[in-house]
Amino acid sequence: MAQASLSHFSSFFLILLLFALSLGQQTTAGHGLSIKEATIDDIQLAFKHKQLTSRQLVQFYLGEISRLNPFLKGVIEVNPDALYLADKADYERKTKAPSVSLSKLHGIPILVKDNIATKDKLNNTAGSYALLGSVVPRDAGVVTKLRKAGAIILGKASLSEWVYGRSNHTPPGWSGRGGQGVFSTDAAYVLDVIAGIDSNDLATSEASRYIPKGGYAQFLRPDGLRGKRIGIVTALFNFVGDASQTQTFEQHFNTLRKRGAVLVDNLEIAHFDEIYNASSEIIALSAEFKIYLNTYLKNLVASPVRSLADVIAFNNKNSKLEKVKEYGQGLLLEAGATNGIGNAEKAALVNLAKLSKNGFEKLVTKKRLDAVVAPSEAVSTLLAIAGSPGVVVPAGYTKDGVPFGISFGGLRGSEPKLIEIAYGFEQATKIRKPPSLKNFKI
Repeated sequence: MAQASLSHFSSFFLILLLFALSLGQQTTAGHGLSIKEATIDDIQLAFKHKQLTSRQLVQFYLGEISRLNPFLKGVIEVNPDALYLADKADYERKTKAPSVSLSKLHGIPILVKDNIATKDKLNNTAGSYALLGSVVPRDAGVVTKLRKAGAIILGKASLSEWVYGRSNHTPPGWSGRGGQGVFSTDAAYVLDVIAGIDSNDLATSEASRYIPKGGYAQFLRPDGLRGKRIGIVTALFNFVGDASQTQTFEQHFNTLRKRGAVLVDNLEIAHFDEIYNASSEIIALSAEFKIYLNTYLKNLVASPVRSLADVIAFNNKNSKLEKVKEYGQGLLLEAGATNGIGNAEKAALVNLAKLSKNGFEKLVTKKRLDAVVAPSEAVSTLLAIAGSPGVVVPAGYTKDGVPFGISFGGLRGSEPKLIEIAYGFEQATKIRKPPSLKNFKI
């Protein structure tokens, strides 16, 4: 039971980024196609009509990375084989090789976070210098599926070092290697490719039974909000500290209603404060982190470090490089002090399951909700301990021009409804606008 719970409450989330550093001067490719705001469908259509090649697309993105990354620090490194892979994709389209799957992602450059293993010339470091030069035994499961679909792994995206697992004092988006980063439709296409069983990840076997026949893209419906029951948990919106944002969310609630959604307001989740105090979650995550990281490091083909203890020692030895004096490594030390899954960890896992069952899961079931709405990623704690899906889409901008989101979360297997809700909301609001770098001297 303990082992199953470990998989269930795992703290590692694989995040795929479709690259969108799209602010260049020359952003068109034949017949007026704007690369900077093009969707996957737009790009595939341009491929089909020979208005664009994968090489041209990759060259554009590499140019944008070179131009913008010194300021944005969104990319840790680029794939030296990216242009070769682009040429390969162009050749496959030209020759229409029967053994090649020309999926929606074929020839599309994609960044993966630096905690997702790629068995190529890229490093795999979770943002830490401690893992620089390590060699993984194989691609991560999602990368295997992306390559099979013909996607081009363009490089590694920045992230918070060890995925927020090093210290509570590191700024969001900072890592030793990456420095300080600046912070629907395409996502559904990616989800269709990466969803499914990974033979090296037992948790995916259970999750795969929720994959809908026909894939996820079929749920991209402009009227997806119609008839959906969406819950508003009052406590979640206490995380909104700006009055203008509160007003924005009220406007969005009206939009949801106008588009046919039924909003169920003033909801409460049992033991909400205990859930967000996160004491049980921290106990479980600390023990899991050490167990899984040690296993990962042990199985590497080559690595400067072979255990969490080695990582901690590396940081102490290279304190200036890893800025240990500024940010510390408190979470790593907490994890290092654990000793497997003992009575305290088992009790924490049981408590998390109980809190979820009697809280979020009970609320959604009792109120017959399709989803719960929340500001930005505020619902993520509830979803993490429940093993449930969620989606975040653009909601607006602060007075300083910083974007913020609105999230929707549901029970396990609710991805189709969440995609309908998120896509319906996006089509109704059209919030997102191309980012501006007017304050940067480029």
